[in-house]
Amino acid sequence: MSAQQPLRTRFEDFAMAKTREAARARIERLSTIFEVNEAIRARAIGNAWTRTHYGADFNLVEPPANQTALSLVFVQSKDRNTGGGDPALLGGGATDKHLIYEGLTRVAADAVLAGAGTLNADAFFSVWHPELVSLRRDLGLPRHPAQIVVSKRGRLDFNALLFNVPEVPVFLIAGDESVSRNMEELNVRPWIRQTPLTSENLRPVLDRLRTQDGIGRISAIGGRFTASRLVDAGLAQDLYLTTTSREGGEPGTPWYSGDTPPSLEVITKKQWADEGSVLVFEHHLITDRR
Repeated sequence: MSAQQPLRTRFEDFAMAKTREAARARIERLSTIFEVNEAIRARAIGNAWTRTHYGADFNLVEPPANQTALSLVFVQSKDRNTGGGDPALLGGGATDKHLIYEGLTRVAADAVLAGAGTLNADAFFSVWHPELVSLRRDLGLPRHPAQIVVSKRGRLDFNALLFNVPEVPVFLIAGDESVSRNMEELNVRPWIRQTPLTSENLRPVLDRLRTQDGIGRISAIGGRFTASRLVDAGLAQDLYLTTTSREGGEPGTPWYSGDTPPSLEVITKKQWADEGSVLVFEHHLITDRR
């Protein structure tokens, strides 16, 4: 057995389990409270299955010219906490997980971005429900989005699954400390490209990924410190936010952790019931952050 075989088996088992879980999940139908489509530069996507469950086409906000499309995705508890490791523990349930979080918010993404602090051993960010896999294929995209990891100091566990799937490129955005610390691990994983982070400003890095690597649309799933940096730099255009009816999560962990909360404009609001609880999904434009 080759050195890569255990990794290949591990990913295949992971993918089979994720697909099986998504296909068997009970996905509720969302009802629309309101939706504003006028004066929004957006691209509508969907297929018969997603339109049945989401209640309409799903809107992807188009960015200004020569800018990467970047959306933030969060699940928050009733008391507005987002911390706690697993979003499922906040009470989002199967519908949020498979239709929204691992579904429509990333089905058209060229890459999924996460901060290093949010990674665990089984971290790998893709879509898994067969209907969403089909939609991604119809959109002409690769089976899995590229993986982007942001790490200022480069303290990483390279046993995490996303670092060990050779056919899926990984872009490691890291500071100078990461170069010497991770050289040995990167040398044996040529599919991981380390992109230097020379300042706090992520814009030049995202511009290079867009122009040189075709990463034009990014779904950023956390953590909240990375998300706040993206907002403060004016790089995020919109926020997909699910609010559960359960209190909990790590106290004092709103999705934005910076000094100046952004202005938000709700353009879509939907809800659904799951095991007696009502959950609310909102699509916000992030405004006045240039």
